[in-house]
Amino acid sequence: MRSLPTLALALALGPSLCGCRSAESAPPPEKAAAPAAPSPAAPKTAATRRRFGESIAAGSALTLASILAKPEEFADKTVTVEAKVRRNCTRRGCWMELAEAADPALPGCRVTFKDYGFFVPLDSAGSSARVQGVVHVQSVAAPEVQHLESEGAKFAAKLPDGTAREVRLVASGVELWREQG
Repeated sequence: MRSLPTLALALALGPSLCGCRSAESAPPPEKAAAPAAPSPAAPKTAATRRRFGESIAAGSALTLASILAKPEEFADKTVTVEAKVRRNCTRRGCWMELAEAADPALPGCRVTFKDYGFFVPLDSAGSSARVQGVVHVQSVAAPEVQHLESEGAKFAAKLPDGTAREVRLVASGVELWREQG
């Protein structure tokens, strides 16, 4: 079930249930992305991390597989996870999907962004990600499923009535990088 602020946002957005906004109302670029400065001690082959939203607390990250194996144990808890960005919103960057690898047969987890306060670049697919956010296990209504699918989303647990069960992270902070080779 959606929280009242999320429900109010969905109602205000009308058919754009995921929060896609016009270019005029999207966060300004300086708020949406703040590239991280490379560490002076980092080797030249180290990937530059781009940061979005709030800073991520230091510490070890969980595997996405551990969260997806027992999502109810993590429901409504803040976690940090590292995984690959398999796909993302192709219109505004208002969601991305994490998986252990790009293989579409592997389970994934959609990531949305706290209060739609930031988005990720439209070319985020293929990046590595470190995400801190709250785990939600929810049923997604048929109109939202249809809308998200129009942006490139896939639902493994889609039901005949068009709804789907989903494990979702609502991220407060995201770091993205491309592996250097």
